[in-house]
Amino acid sequence: MMSKVAIVYWSGTGNTESMAAKVAEGAKEAGAQVTSFTASAFDAGLMDEFDAIAFGCPSMGAEQLEETEFEPMFSACEAKLKGKKIALFGSYGWGDGEWMRSWEETCSNDGAVLACDSVICNEAPDDEADAACIALGKALA
Repeated sequence: MMSKVAIVYWSGTGNTESMAAKVAEGAKEAGAQVTSFTASAFDAGLMDEFDAIAFGCPSMGAEQLEETEFEPMFSACEAKLKGKKIALFGSYGWGDGEWMRSWEETCSNDGAVLACDSVICNEAPDDEADAACIALGKALA
Protein backbone atom coordinates (compact mmCIF):
# COMPACT_ATOMS: atom_id res chain seq x y z
CA MET A 1 0.00 0.00 0.00
CA MET A 2 1.27 3.45 -0.83
CA SER A 3 2.42 5.40 2.19
CA LYS A 4 1.13 8.92 2.70
CA VAL A 5 3.78 11.50 3.47
CA ALA A 6 3.21 15.12 4.48
CA ILE A 7 5.86 17.77 4.07
CA VAL A 8 5.23 20.71 6.36
CA TYR A 9 7.53 23.70 6.19
CA TRP A 10 8.05 27.40 6.80
CA SER A 11 10.41 29.35 4.57
CA GLY A 12 11.40 32.99 4.71
CA THR A 13 13.95 33.28 1.92
CA GLY A 14 13.01 30.20 -0.10
CA ASN A 15 15.92 27.99 1.04
CA THR A 16 13.81 25.70 3.22
CA GLU A 17 11.10 25.69 0.55
CA SER A 18 13.58 24.42 -2.04
CA MET A 19 14.70 21.74 0.45
CA ALA A 20 11.03 20.75 0.88
CA ALA A 21 10.72 20.29 -2.89
CA LYS A 22 13.67 17.87 -2.87
CA VAL A 23 12.21 15.95 0.08
CA ALA A 24 8.97 15.62 -1.90
CA GLU A 25 10.91 14.45 -4.96
CA GLY A 26 12.63 11.72 -2.92
CA ALA A 27 9.43 10.50 -1.28
CA LYS A 28 7.66 10.36 -4.67
CA GLU A 29 10.57 8.47 -6.23
CA ALA A 30 10.22 5.92 -3.43
CA GLY A 31 6.52 5.51 -4.23
CA ALA A 32 4.84 7.61 -1.56
CA GLN A 33 1.80 9.80 -2.01
CA VAL A 34 3.07 13.26 -1.05
CA THR A 35 1.22 16.36 0.10
CA SER A 36 3.12 19.57 0.88
CA PHE A 37 1.84 22.19 3.32
CA THR A 38 3.11 25.54 4.47
CA ALA A 39 3.10 25.74 8.27
CA SER A 40 -0.01 27.94 8.32
CA ALA A 41 -1.97 25.38 6.27
CA PHE A 42 -1.22 22.40 8.55
CA ASP A 43 -2.58 21.56 11.98
CA ALA A 44 -2.63 18.73 14.50
CA GLY A 45 -5.96 17.50 13.12
CA LEU A 46 -4.18 16.41 9.93
CA MET A 47 -1.49 14.36 11.70
CA ASP A 48 -3.43 11.10 11.68
CA GLU A 49 -3.98 11.24 7.92
CA PHE A 50 -0.28 10.63 7.22
CA ASP A 51 2.05 7.68 7.76
CA ALA A 52 5.07 9.93 7.95
CA ILE A 53 5.79 13.65 8.14
CA ALA A 54 8.78 15.79 7.23
CA PHE A 55 8.95 19.06 9.13
CA GLY A 56 11.10 21.85 7.70
CA CYS A 57 11.96 25.10 9.40
CA PRO A 58 14.97 27.39 9.23
CA SER A 59 16.91 28.53 12.27
CA MET A 60 15.63 31.90 13.45
CA GLY A 61 16.78 34.44 16.01
CA ALA A 62 18.77 32.80 18.77
CA GLU A 63 18.73 29.36 17.11
CA GLN A 64 15.02 28.72 17.40
CA LEU A 65 12.06 27.70 15.26
CA GLU A 66 10.13 30.44 13.46
CA GLU A 67 7.76 31.54 16.20
CA THR A 68 4.69 33.15 14.65
CA GLU A 69 3.52 30.35 12.35
CA PHE A 70 5.75 27.29 12.60
CA GLU A 71 6.36 26.94 16.32
CA PRO A 72 2.69 27.23 17.42
CA MET A 73 1.64 24.74 14.73
CA PHE A 74 4.42 22.32 15.71
CA SER A 75 3.65 22.62 19.43
CA ALA A 76 0.02 21.74 18.72
CA CYS A 77 1.19 18.66 16.77
CA GLU A 78 3.49 17.45 19.54
CA ALA A 79 0.76 15.46 21.29
CA LYS A 80 0.41 13.39 18.11
CA LEU A 81 4.12 12.67 17.62
CA LYS A 82 4.33 9.53 19.74
CA GLY A 83 5.17 6.60 17.46
CA LYS A 84 4.96 8.83 14.37
CA LYS A 85 7.66 8.48 11.72
CA ILE A 86 9.10 11.91 11.06
CA ALA A 87 12.17 13.67 9.70
CA LEU A 88 13.43 17.22 10.15
CA PHE A 89 15.14 19.65 7.79
CA GLY A 90 15.97 23.31 7.45
CA SER A 91 18.53 25.92 6.55
CA TYR A 92 20.48 28.27 8.76
CA GLY A 93 22.53 31.40 8.25
CA TRP A 94 24.81 31.29 11.27
CA GLY A 95 25.60 29.16 14.32
CA ASP A 96 26.28 25.45 14.28
CA GLY A 97 22.87 23.83 14.02
CA GLU A 98 21.96 24.05 17.70
CA TRP A 99 18.32 24.75 16.80
CA MET A 100 18.14 21.37 15.05
CA ARG A 101 19.67 19.47 17.99
CA SER A 102 17.15 21.09 20.35
CA TRP A 103 14.33 20.28 17.95
CA GLU A 104 15.43 16.62 17.62
CA GLU A 105 15.52 16.35 21.41
CA THR A 106 11.98 17.72 21.65
CA CYS A 107 10.78 15.18 19.08
CA SER A 108 12.54 12.28 20.82
CA ASN A 109 11.04 13.31 24.15
CA ASP A 110 7.63 13.33 22.46
CA GLY A 111 8.19 9.73 21.37
CA ALA A 112 8.54 10.46 17.65
CA VAL A 113 10.46 8.03 15.45
CA LEU A 114 13.15 9.90 13.52
CA ALA A 115 13.38 8.08 10.19
CA CYS A 116 16.87 9.35 9.36
CA ASP A 117 19.43 12.00 10.21
CA SER A 118 18.08 15.52 9.97
CA VAL A 119 19.28 17.62 7.05
CA ILE A 120 20.57 21.11 7.66
CA CYS A 121 22.31 23.37 5.19
CA ASN A 122 23.94 26.75 5.40
CA GLU A 123 22.04 29.30 3.28
CA ALA A 124 20.86 27.93 -0.10
CA PRO A 125 21.05 24.14 -0.49
CA ASP A 126 23.94 22.90 -2.64
CA ASP A 127 24.08 19.58 -4.53
CA GLU A 128 25.04 17.72 -1.37
CA ALA A 129 22.11 19.17 0.58
CA ASP A 130 19.75 18.46 -2.32
CA ALA A 131 20.87 14.82 -2.36
CA ALA A 132 20.46 14.58 1.41
CA CYS A 133 16.91 15.98 1.14
CA ILE A 134 16.03 13.44 -1.56
CA ALA A 135 17.40 10.66 0.68
CA LEU A 136 15.37 12.03 3.61
CA GLY A 137 12.20 11.87 1.49
CA LYS A 138 12.99 8.27 0.52
CA ALA A 139 13.59 7.31 4.15
CA LEU A 140 10.10 8.55 5.03
CA ALA A 141 8.31 6.82 2.17
